[in-house]
Amino acid sequence: MPLASTLRMALLALLWGSGFLWIKLALNHGLSPLQITVARCALGAAVLLVLALAARQRLPRDRRTWTHLLVAAFFCNALPFALFGIGEQTVDSGTAGVLNATTPLWALLLGLVLGTDRPLSPARLTGLLLGFAGVLLIFAPWQRAGLMTSGALALLGAAVSYAVAFAYMGRHLTGRDAPLAVSAAQLLAATGWATTGWAATGWAADATPAASAGPSGADLTALLAVAVLGIFGTGVTFYLNYRLIADEGATSAATVGYLLPVVSVALGALFLDERVGTRVIAGMVVVLAGVALTRPRRASARRAAGGVRLRRPATATGRQALRR
Repeated sequence: MPLASTLRMALLALLWGSGFLWIKLALNHGLSPLQITVARCALGAAVLLVLALAARQRLPRDRRTWTHLLVAAFFCNALPFALFGIGEQTVDSGTAGVLNATTPLWALLLGLVLGTDRPLSPARLTGLLLGFAGVLLIFAPWQRAGLMTSGALALLGAAVSYAVAFAYMGRHLTGRDAPLAVSAAQLLAATGWATTGWAATGWAADATPAASAGPSGADLTALLAVAVLGIFGTGVTFYLNYRLIADEGATSAATVGYLLPVVSVALGALFLDERVGTRVIAGMVVVLAGVALTRPRRASARRAAGGVRLRRPATATGRQALRR
């Protein structure tokens, strides 16, 4: 892989993996989960709108596409972003990154239930069982010190929401033209969903203890954290991933997903003094091993033979399906 692509992949892993750190910092310094979600979606949309304008791409104009984008924006942006904020109120950022890594397992299970995935090979079945064994090891419901809490379940719900979104987007939104513009449109729709949810709760009713006064309770650290999360962790990362897929292919880009929980755990330990136990680390390793086994081999083999045509992701969060 060329040096430029290697550096781009490393930066991508750092920006995406640090997202859990920025969420935790924003929560700790006065922002609520829905406030973070609104700001993240709006800033990410703004970045993508600028990139789309520079690439001379127009926002979708037909009602059918916008209908699909509203569904995708809810399950792939508004809902999981809010659930990550809710979960990280009580769960460490590193653990949040580990639970996020279970998304491909839920996506595969959903595909099997809906009949959209081909029958399991012995290797993929082993990977699926191994992955969920890792999840069970992380939650450890048999221990009083286990992770079976409402916050952890919210984080797992975010991973499931991503899986639902990827199944929907794979059927209705992949392979479209103007991916930057379509991605910006999806995040605009997500901003609408998040703002509606925030308004429905009374704007400040969901504030964290540090933000009991609502948005005015946020300090400079919170504002900087959510700015980095929205601009770099949500907007700029799409462009980096888009370039990586175009230059190296989807399989190479997807390998970034294996680095994200490692980055989130490392950053949480370095900057938030989080101590992820041996059990959670072991569960992370088992989950990632299971995910690796469930990955289909056919696409990479065809590309090696020169017989595959790259289809770029159509949405900003469609790229997340490739990296998980």
